[in-house]
Amino acid sequence: MKVLLYTRRGCHLCERVEEMLAFHAPAAVTMDIGTSPDLEHLFGTRVPVLEVNGRIVAEGQIDEQELLRHLGRPGTDP
Repeated sequence: MKVLLYTRRGCHLCERVEEMLAFHAPAAVTMDIGTSPDLEHLFGTRVPVLEVNGRIVAEGQIDEQELLRHLGRPGTDP
């Protein structure tokens, strides 16, 4: 499974998803859209944007249950 997270420096939502990915999908790649005018134009303020296997599956506020669902892992529903 290829997991890619598009982020922006200073984005607190991005930092939260990065922390979750570090635990649940440590092989995930993070891409700062500020390093590319094309990515900046494409994603703008939509970050964080989560891509799994080449398909965008979530953006904005992504909670842990949603992340786990997109990673194909069971969550811990109450």
